[in-house]
Parts: sequence; structure tokens; C-alpha cells
Amino acid sequence: MILSGVEIESRIGKDIVIDPFDIQKVNPNSYNLTLYNDLLVYSSEILDMKKKNQTEAIKIPENGLVLEPNKLYLGRTNEYTETNNLVPMLEGRSSIGRLGLFIHVTAGFGDVGFSGYWTLEIFCIQPVKIYAGVEVCQIYYHTIEGEYNKYTGGKYQNNTGIQPSLLYKDFLNNK
Repeated sequence: MILSGVEIESRIGKDIVIDPFDIQKVNPNSYNLTLYNDLLVYSSEILDMKKKNQTEAIKIPENGLVLEPNKLYLGRTNEYTETNNLVPMLEGRSSIGRLGLFIHVTAGFGDVGFSGYWTLEIFCIQPVKIYAGVEVCQIYYHTIEGEYNKYTGGKYQNNTGIQPSLLYKDFLNNK
């Protein structure tokens, strides 16, 4: 089951942490998260799964930044989240999608126990101007059935910034 907005609000500070939390961002069954003012882009046109790919930082100016089509931008939420006993999920807002702006390519699924900022895989199909602080996505929560192992480690747990792919670490660990 998906939690209602009322239920999300009642669990804040318990098994859901959203910091900062703003009651105005609670929806009927989700909570809106906002875009941080920094982005990362990969420096190379060809990315290698087995290597650490270099990135460059971009600051979103106050007057906005025009994103280029067919280019991946990594961003993050302003909000830090922690989730216990629930499965967090992330989706773009429909108003954002209607501009041809994708907020996540494949990574909208969180793990029980995730703590950190959500890295956004931003992609557009035509040029679109974005602004820091805009409510770009929404987090929602599924209940989980049965026993589970809480996510406590992993490459992205307790992050503080935008996280480029750390897939190369999987290859290092499999030697």
C-alpha cells in the first residue's frame, strides 16, 4: 500500500525524516521535493562502467539554466530523507514531465533504511530552463510485507552531495 499524505505527515520524525519539512509540500499521497542549486555533468562523451568517470560541476544561476537535450545532468534534492519500515519511491511531478523533463532515468526506487539526499538523473527532450528550489519531484512510500534486511551500507547511503555512478566499485569488489 502507498501511504496517504496525512499518514506521511503523521510519521515525520518517526519512521520518515524529511529535512527541511514543509507542510505545504504534502500531497494526497506524496511529498514534493525541490532541486538543489548544483548539477554535475560527465566530462567525457563515452562513459566506462568499469572506471570512475570524471564530472564537472555546474551552478544553477538565479535567473535559471537552459538544459540541452540528449545530455545527462545529475542533480540532487534540497531535502535530506531517512526512511525506516517503508520503501521510498521517487517520481517526477506531472507538471515537470509535461515540459519534457525527466527527473530520473531509472533510479526512482529506494531501499528500506535509505538515508541521504536523492540524486536526480535529469534529462530533457528539448531545451528547457530550470531553476534551483523548484519542486521537481515527489517522494512516496510503500509499506513492506514480511521480514527484511534494512539498507545500511551500500555505495550511496548517507551521501551529502550529488552522486555520480559508483558502478565501477562493483567491478573492484568482484576481483
